[in-house]
Amino acid sequence: MDDAVRLESLTKTYGSGDSAVSALRDTSLSFPRGSFTAIMGPSGSGKSTLLQCAAGLDRPTSGRVFIDGQDTSGLNETRLTELRRASTGFIFQSFNLLPSLTAEQNVALPMRLAGRRPPRGAVRQALAQVGLEKKAGSRPSQLSGGQQQRVAIARALVARPAVLFADEPTGALDLSTGRELLDTLRALTGPGDGTPGIPEVPGDVGGPGTAHRVSTTVVMVTHDPNVAAYADRVLFLADGGLVGELLQPTAEDVAARMTHLGVSS
Repeated sequence: MDDAVRLESLTKTYGSGDSAVSALRDTSLSFPRGSFTAIMGPSGSGKSTLLQCAAGLDRPTSGRVFIDGQDTSGLNETRLTELRRASTGFIFQSFNLLPSLTAEQNVALPMRLAGRRPPRGAVRQALAQVGLEKKAGSRPSQLSGGQQQRVAIARALVARPAVLFADEPTGALDLSTGRELLDTLRALTGPGDGTPGIPEVPGDVGGPGTAHRVSTTVVMVTHDPNVAAYADRVLFLADGGLVGELLQPTAEDVAARMTHLGVSS
């Protein structure tokens, strides 16, 4: 399995001289295609900085970031923006939906702002992926919090990105809608070979009229062990570096590891 994102010796320093603060220190990581990774750590451990650098929203002080096989270190801002739009999606804790637009219009908005017309049926298909095809004409005020967050996911997915980044995506949701959202993210990952729960979408693989199954890489920052347990693996950061990893995590194992790091969940 190749990598959707790879980080090589990433360092991010803010400020200079005596006031310099290292948010990331010589960190190397990879995120295989179709995987679901949760990132955890104490406040100030570098979680959000790592996510921002991995998504191409911030540039590291040193080291290299590869997104969908492309080395971003030599790209100017225009090319980096184009790569980000084509290969990544980002879900923020706040939904960032425009209240005057319908769900369908909110999903299409980023592509239209970039001067691109969404492919025919792509917006409806993205809404279908998150179970909201019947809510395309609804405005945010007519949707629950969980439904609004799923519209935000559809907006991130409409360009069919290789990797979806999520920063505390359940932080503003109640327990039930948070689980709904996590089930949606879980269903997006996988081998892309017909796994149940991964929706079929129109594609050009094999010629007109064929379909393929979407397999999206998800990288999520969270502080909640119950949320992290939905992932394939959990990476733990402290003081700007990787200090541990859990595969096939349970909430209990994650909580125990966080307690060891001095963080109570």
